[in-house]
Amino acid sequence: MAHLALLGLILWLCLAAAKPIESGVFSDTTDYPLPNLGNVAAHDPSIIYYDGHYYMFKGGIKIPIFKASQLSGPWERIGTVLDGESVVRKQNRSRPWAPMVAQWKGRFYCFYSISKNGRRNSAVGLASSDSIKPGSWTDHGALFNTGKGRLSAIYPYSATNAIDPAFFVDPASGTPYLQYGSYWKGLFQIPLTDGLSIANPKKPNADHLAYVPNKKRKPIEGSFLSYKAPYYYTWFSHGQCCQFPIHGFPRRGDEYSIRVGRSTSVHGPFVDRDGKKLLEGGGSIVYGSNHKEVYAPGGLGVLSGSGGSSDILYYHFLNTTIGVRHKDAQLGWNYLDYVDGWPVPSDKRPQEHHVHDEPEPEPEPTDPSTHREPKSPGTRLLPSYMPLVLANMCTCILLGVLAHKGLMNWIIPIVCLVVWFLTVSGVSLTLTQA
Repeated sequence: MAHLALLGLILWLCLAAAKPIESGVFSDTTDYPLPNLGNVAAHDPSIIYYDGHYYMFKGGIKIPIFKASQLSGPWERIGTVLDGESVVRKQNRSRPWAPMVAQWKGRFYCFYSISKNGRRNSAVGLASSDSIKPGSWTDHGALFNTGKGRLSAIYPYSATNAIDPAFFVDPASGTPYLQYGSYWKGLFQIPLTDGLSIANPKKPNADHLAYVPNKKRKPIEGSFLSYKAPYYYTWFSHGQCCQFPIHGFPRRGDEYSIRVGRSTSVHGPFVDRDGKKLLEGGGSIVYGSNHKEVYAPGGLGVLSGSGGSSDILYYHFLNTTIGVRHKDAQLGWNYLDYVDGWPVPSDKRPQEHHVHDEPEPEPEPTDPSTHREPKSPGTRLLPSYMPLVLANMCTCILLGVLAHKGLMNWIIPIVCLVVWFLTVSGVSLTLTQA
């Protein structure tokens, strides 16, 4: 009887492992509007408007460049920024992360990151062009390093991670700044020279803008600075971005969301709607998961409106109707309203926007060390079955040992092993179909 009870428990565990767990992490809130679709696969996009066209740059092999006449597409891939690997001699230099492109004094500049996930042996690199076209870019190498390399022993580089650069020119002073940073000590801002090198490189006048103190995990990264008189806005992504197959989906609300703080000074301090400083873990959520379709939006930027037109918030997000793998990440965007000086995404749709059939996501070369590369099991699956599968395997082994010692009939571990094999086969088929 005891053996039958144990067998029943084993079968229940195996069946629970085999059944795809319906995800309870996709928020059904309608507090945020659905995005305007960019109709292009993108992760960590950077967009500028030049000569009647939008140009989008994104993390990937040699930093891909796309061009479109409107944000809703269609987008044409026209080439890459780099002709080969970055001249920064660090790991993963063939696939720079999170580029930021801006026009400055008649020239185009592309700031990018060279790093490896979970490491701070990183660098912020810089390339420039006089025409924005592929083939015209010069790679100037690292502006600064963290972990190892030039300037890496100087604060704040000695305590931070050189990723996610964001360029900004203060409209009041004309001074260019670079923001960067992530989990390690948060977000920092450093002034640049007119030639876009580090001002006073051996003792940079750095400002600490955002941090999550007193918590083990400090999930902020991907900053962006914008201005809408009379406020400066520091934007950032907060929460778990990716690697869902390894760690599982986080609790609802702990995934990526877009947050902001504001200040009347470019140097801060920046505070959220509740008056909490970003340096104390503050940050008002501007855009988060919604409608069970938009998941983990982040990697953002802001296009400033001109001539009375609205600012535009753009970002990548995982569209659950398509999938939640890296290649499924889509470009989304919304017009911004400002209510009491705080940015609010609008449900306004552009006149030129048309509904397109979802394009096939652009295939990306596989790179196991890439930054923010989720390869999840599919749209509605929560990969928390893995601990159960492993536990079932261990149970089968234990039962086999007991049977070998004559303490149990061999039929029980054999049945356990068969069910475990069917479980793994079913999960593998589910992942393949997803």
